[in-house]
Amino acid sequence: MKGAVFHPKAREVLKTFPVDVRKTFGKAILELQKGCSLSIPLSRTMPSVALGVEELRVKDSTGSYRVFYYKKSLRGVLIFHAFAKKTQKTPDHEIALGRKRLKELL
Repeated sequence: MKGAVFHPKAREVLKTFPVDVRKTFGKAILELQKGCSLSIPLSRTMPSVALGVEELRVKDSTGSYRVFYYKKSLRGVLIFHAFAKKTQKTPDHEIALGRKRLKELL
């Protein structure tokens, strides 16, 4: 099983999410560590961030939440950006921040 490597800022943001949302993300990340491939509606590719990047998508009564991850690292599954989504389209500043954090972990 692969390890999960969290960017410190992503971990901080994840801790602020509602408990049920955190549990859903935790289960999904565990599946990724086991080598499973996730698909829509839980996960989708994010080529706008970088090749190989995908996002986990969780929605509850309080809103929509996203986590960017990268599975192709020898270090394990990189969890590098998390945020609460407030618009239909992923904001450009979230994509830019995701790119920056992925580079920091790589």
